[in-house]
Amino acid sequence: MRTVTFGMNISIDGYCDHTSFNPSEDVHDYFTAMMADADLLFFGRVMYQLMFPYWSDMAKSQSGTEDENRFAQRITAIDKVVVSRSLDKVEENTRIVRSNPAGELLKLKQQPGKKISVDSVSMLPELIAAGLIDEFRLVVHPVLVGKGRRLLDAGSLQENLDLKLVDTIVFKSGCVAHHYVKQ
Repeated sequence: MRTVTFGMNISIDGYCDHTSFNPSEDVHDYFTAMMADADLLFFGRVMYQLMFPYWSDMAKSQSGTEDENRFAQRITAIDKVVVSRSLDKVEENTRIVRSNPAGELLKLKQQPGKKISVDSVSMLPELIAAGLIDEFRLVVHPVLVGKGRRLLDAGSLQENLDLKLVDTIVFKSGCVAHHYVKQ
């Protein structure tokens, strides 16, 4: 069975609004390396629209920094699934799922392949409750945001999910990557 990884940038106070961060070269390289082990990205609509066409445009134009261009190339090349009831059009190598994200992810998890990377805060409680997330990779940025979307809303989990810390990386930028697995 494939491993499902949830990866996210968050602030010290637990917010995950990507527009509040300015990822450094080492953070881009961290996520690029993480995607080397994945062959499928699983998005919610909001995150998908935040990421695309921004990164695919950069992959084509190579208009970013070296680390941004590497990240753009990798994220664009990987197959994607986006869960959305309203999205009509997606980029190539992406397909839309209209309902039952947990059921769809379970089917994908049972297929052969590399890791599946999940990038959706809105579906996270449902996917955790279904037991589908195997590992968490959280990059904490040295910033207090005080507003926006939290990683998890109060009361969104039925019970605690105990995790084991398997790795921590401190970046020159002051960001800290935490890698946890389910116990």
